[in-house]
Amino acid sequence: MSVLRMIYLGLAIWGAIHPMSWFLAWFDENGFSLSGMVDAWHVNAATSGLVWDLTIAAVALTVWIIAEVYARKNWSALIAIPATFCIGVSCGLPLYLFLRTRPVT
Repeated sequence: MSVLRMIYLGLAIWGAIHPMSWFLAWFDENGFSLSGMVDAWHVNAATSGLVWDLTIAAVALTVWIIAEVYARKNWSALIAIPATFCIGVSCGLPLYLFLRTRPVT
């Protein structure tokens, strides 16, 4: 595996674990409430802006993944879409780059 692929994989793992630790801490403090978390994301203009920034980035990444999967027939790369929306762009983007840069056989 190339150094670049190892970096992408490391970023995908970090992008899954680090943000999730903050989400789990929030759930521990406030109880498991997705609607409560969404409300917390919109507590002020700065957090709402960040939510929209990440949402637009996630949609753009999804469009790119679908277009590339269609062209390259790399169906396994579709796993990056649920990773993006269930975990976050910080996991989905480096995961997709890791999957996209695998050697072609």
